[in-house]
Amino acid sequence: METTFETKQDRAVLVGLNADCFTQAQTATDETLEELEALLETAGGFCTGKVLQNRHTPDAHSFIGEGKAQEVKMLAEFTEATMVVFDNELSPGHIRALEEILELPVLDRSALILDIFAQRAKTREGRLQVELAQYKYLLPRLAGMGKSLSRQGGGIGTRGPGETKLESDRRHIRERISRLETELAQVRQVRGVQRQRRMKNSVPVVAIVGYTNAGKSTLLNQLTDAGIPANNRLFDTLDTTSRLLTVSDNLDVVLSDTVGFIAKLPHHLVDAFRATLEELEYADLLLHVIDSADPNREEHIAVVEGLIAKLAKPETPVLRCYNKADLVEPEDIPIGQDVVKMSARNGTGMEELLSAIERALGHARHHVVVELPYSMGGMVDTLHKNAQVLQVEYGQGIRVETIVDPILYGRLKEYLIEEK
Repeated sequence: METTFETKQDRAVLVGLNADCFTQAQTATDETLEELEALLETAGGFCTGKVLQNRHTPDAHSFIGEGKAQEVKMLAEFTEATMVVFDNELSPGHIRALEEILELPVLDRSALILDIFAQRAKTREGRLQVELAQYKYLLPRLAGMGKSLSRQGGGIGTRGPGETKLESDRRHIRERISRLETELAQVRQVRGVQRQRRMKNSVPVVAIVGYTNAGKSTLLNQLTDAGIPANNRLFDTLDTTSRLLTVSDNLDVVLSDTVGFIAKLPHHLVDAFRATLEELEYADLLLHVIDSADPNREEHIAVVEGLIAKLAKPETPVLRCYNKADLVEPEDIPIGQDVVKMSARNGTGMEELLSAIERALGHARHHVVVELPYSMGGMVDTLHKNAQVLQVEYGQGIRVETIVDPILYGRLKEYLIEEK
């Protein structure tokens, strides 16, 4: 059962710990608590209060310290909160101790993100990926689920595997994880066949990446009329959408949208969604969509670039696409060869983006019609492997309409009939 927001079900106090020993990726700040509130709202919840605790190190028992935990408990009672959500990732022991002190279910940021993913995944592949991530998250935490486990089916943090599954033994869950990984491997195999066909036809792949809610789906819609719902909420797109885009008369590309990145993205989510994110590994070009008006723009750029470094080939070119440029002053956007200023919503900057895509792919490609003698039949196979073949006709010679790179163009020039 999914609850609506008008019920008391999903009222939450948000808590974060800023510890001296934490890395930037581990710590909580006012900004990350704001993002956590946006995540809570995306999941269908309501923030009744926020608490940010500063300590040298986490408390071994209660994470934030006994006194601060009592303060959170009083705030939750006063605001009639029904759960407490932590911005930090919690160990099973901390979850158990905090639930005993607070007498409320306790979730961490990872569990909240998983809940959103469980709501949003629509395709079979997406649902498989979400279920796998949930099981990997829950397996080491079963002993500490306590109140959270008893709430299965009752709202935020409870969607996904049902109560009977979670109460099964670890062996059952490990077996389920193994089966899910096998099914996802089959999905990857299908994707690999599709990718080989694209490579055979020499259609470059351009992947759209960016921080969640930066405008990636809006850009895909603007360029291809994909018709993807593009709403102002986090993680609105989970399932990869690919469309053919004509960049110019000489260049077609496959344009793929991807799930939005976010700070503190749980590692098991990155692993589970590798079948979706592997588009990055095989992409010929990445479009890094940036929200120009984002107050935390530079931090979010760093998060995305860090994930690109993990998931994409090192030599893959990246275009920084400063979206929502109409909302900031011109001088607020950097100038550079690999920078495009645009607004996906109103369509400004699209011609500049298409030109930049063509430049970045490094293809001064030629759309030609050639007539080859039958003694050069092997060249037709070469073109099928290394170029985009549009049409082949057999007459007095082999007439081929194709889009080729400069090297093949040089080899075919003496057989040229027409260049389009």
